[in-house]
Amino acid sequence: MMRKMRMRMSYEWQFGSKCDARKPVLGCSSMTEKNKSNNMKSRRNSKPIKQVVPAKKKVWNWISYLEEERMPAAPLKLFRESQSFPQGRNGFKVGMKLEGLDPEHPSRFCVLTVAEVQGYRMRLHFDGYPECYDFWVNADSSDIHPVGWCEKTSHKLLPPKGFKEGEFNWTSYLKNCKAQAAPKSLFKTLSTPVTPSGFRLGMKLEAVDKKHPSLMCVATISDMVDNRLLIHFDNWDETYDYWCESSSPYIRPVGYCQETGTPLTTPPGYKDPKAFSWEKYLVETNSQAAPARAFKLRPAHGFQVNMKLEAVDKRNPILIRVATITDRDDHRIKIHFDGWDCNYDFWVDADSPDVHPVGWCAKTGHALQVPLGAVDPVGTVGQTCPTPGCHGIGHVRGPRYGTHYTLVGCPYSDVNLNKENVLQDRLGGERPSPSSSLQKAKKLETPAQVLLRAGEPSQEDSPQSRKSAQDSEKSCQSSVQSPSEQSESNEAKDWVEEKPSENIKAKPKKLGCSHAYIKLQLVKQENNGKDLDFNLQQALHQSIFMPALDSNPSHRLHLCWEQHCRLLPEVLGLTAKHVSKWTVEEVVNFIQRLPGCKEQAAVFREEQIDGEAFLLLNQNDLVKILNIKLGPALKVYNAILMLKSAEEE
Repeated sequence: MMRKMRMRMSYEWQFGSKCDARKPVLGCSSMTEKNKSNNMKSRRNSKPIKQVVPAKKKVWNWISYLEEERMPAAPLKLFRESQSFPQGRNGFKVGMKLEGLDPEHPSRFCVLTVAEVQGYRMRLHFDGYPECYDFWVNADSSDIHPVGWCEKTSHKLLPPKGFKEGEFNWTSYLKNCKAQAAPKSLFKTLSTPVTPSGFRLGMKLEAVDKKHPSLMCVATISDMVDNRLLIHFDNWDETYDYWCESSSPYIRPVGYCQETGTPLTTPPGYKDPKAFSWEKYLVETNSQAAPARAFKLRPAHGFQVNMKLEAVDKRNPILIRVATITDRDDHRIKIHFDGWDCNYDFWVDADSPDVHPVGWCAKTGHALQVPLGAVDPVGTVGQTCPTPGCHGIGHVRGPRYGTHYTLVGCPYSDVNLNKENVLQDRLGGERPSPSSSLQKAKKLETPAQVLLRAGEPSQEDSPQSRKSAQDSEKSCQSSVQSPSEQSESNEAKDWVEEKPSENIKAKPKKLGCSHAYIKLQLVKQENNGKDLDFNLQQALHQSIFMPALDSNPSHRLHLCWEQHCRLLPEVLGLTAKHVSKWTVEEVVNFIQRLPGCKEQAAVFREEQIDGEAFLLLNQNDLVKILNIKLGPALKVYNAILMLKSAEEE
């Protein structure tokens, strides 16, 4: 008996009992049964334990937001047909080709390709030009037309770059590109027939310069499509042209300024601006005034301050944001993006196709950027931009880059906030040259300069003139630059964010880019720490993401030739004609002699690239197809461009 008790006590000491796991207790069996009974009763009486589930992520929606803000959504009746909910879906597909207006040159109809589709919007690409000039339109835009529209309506079609005038043919072009023309059924047709308006081509009127809204100027109707007019300012550059309807508040009949006491800006170069007379001017130009009865001014819009809507972000057109109207006049509204600083506010026409009612994005399948501070159901880009609120989406240099990581590339950074022309003119140097020196002089003037010239004895020292000179200088410095075909990489990010070193002069050898060399020499002369940091960052950024020479060099190429030859002396004395006859081994030997490209030479041997094939390579081929790193690829590509340029010189 004692032996059994010792064994039981030993068992309970080792494995424990329901009474006490530390001390052996006699009579534990009866206590265990009692505890079991109590536990069963307590389980029956107690509530079931709920499993802890993580709280669901709060999803932003318009209904809750409007209730929280206690502000109304802009009523649907205030929006025009081009702004409101579409009747059908967007049938355009990536790769389809069409004809359309260039937003920067409104008188030019161009060959376009659908590059991206998002909801009821699409990004259009100019065939033959860099992606940085791409632009966004709605699927029902009046600015786009089916293939063959220009020929049918007797409008001149600007062919893709590389085609000579008169040699472009849509049938052969589509066949060679293996592309599809966008079906005619996808394009907007007017719901109401076009009624005679009284306007005719060549008629004169007075019009507001939309780029300088305080100016009223002498203008001409230079084109008409359906119920829209193309307004051209006499003797001004075509970039100031714009399309409008006959009911637009921006156009007025001849004599309006005189009747209302508004100053009228005369055409630049007009012999006696102060003695300008419409009667005399119409005789001189052999033209007639648009009849006053043709002008039927539409009533003011009904939008009110504090109304909510959805609007395209003009600094980053891929995005549509939650917005509030913060100010208004008869025909415009001021847009504020909720959660953002008021520095980003901007004015837009009340009938702009970039303004939409609440729920438009959800209806059309387009992503909506919710207010800063709210939960974003779409998510953010992985990389972080230093600008508060910016998720790194888009780039100041256009759609070619999907993301950015630095202030240099951020559309919302202070350095880019007020920049108007980040890119070169797409058609710079391609447009027909003026027929006289007087027209050349006129082309350089802006409307603001014309007004200043009329009221001042000399324009040479005006702020606008100085700005124009600075812009021209910048244009010359960057005229040989074009944006890179590569997106920003993490490796490049590290380069861009480097701190300036003491030995700045040694940097260009590593970068292999004359543009960076020039910029860094300028930076070296700066003493301000903040400016030094940013200028160096910008120089490095441009050197990495922009090839050193344009693939179509202009007469200004020689400005940077010395610096390029200093960095790539292996190119001196060679021409494209000579290189085109090279064997594979000769190409390999040439690559090996380029600074930092010795390892990449093997790729050219493996791919059996001879001289002729070598000259056909572009930067995209080098990086994406041959898998060459960005730095060496830039040097090789620059060498190719220099060889081609030497041939032309």
